[in-house]
Amino acid sequence: MMLRSASRLRAFLPLFAGVFLSDCVSKRVAVERLTSANVPHDVVGDLLRFTLAYNQRAAMGLSAGSASRWILAAMVTAMLIGVVVWLVRTKSDNPVVFSGIALVAAGALGNLVDRERWDRGVVDFIDIGFGAARFWIFNVADAAITVGAVLLWLATRHAPSSGDPERPGRTTASVLITIAS
Repeated sequence: MMLRSASRLRAFLPLFAGVFLSDCVSKRVAVERLTSANVPHDVVGDLLRFTLAYNQRAAMGLSAGSASRWILAAMVTAMLIGVVVWLVRTKSDNPVVFSGIALVAAGALGNLVDRERWDRGVVDFIDIGFGAARFWIFNVADAAITVGAVLLWLATRHAPSSGDPERPGRTTASVLITIAS
């Protein structure tokens, strides 16, 4: 079992580390170069803009009130511990599941670092849309969490309902995206 767990970690860690580092570096560059918050900078016309914003809430503006920062940090920390435990204990060898978990965990850790680093909130800067029709401003971590959740949903969508506690359930993706963001 230890050898199997070690090979899973070798598959998991490069994607996890790459996404986490990309998120940290991109946020640092955004804070240094986009000095004024909420001022859009066109990158690809009006379609893609970089707009520095700080988000003190969870995914899509969800909030837990004045204690949001600490409640979200505790939830993400618990989720990350759960991911490591699951990664070591799972019987699955599905690379899509490992990729999804790596993306969600890296994104969650990236946003957790922001929550712990300062009280302004998570650094967001990727702004997509047309004119006034804009999507939420997000970051690399948010994109990784979303892609990872979709991968997990796809990997578990057609899996038989075996009741196996080792297999992530069909609701894993929606729970992870809400907690991690």
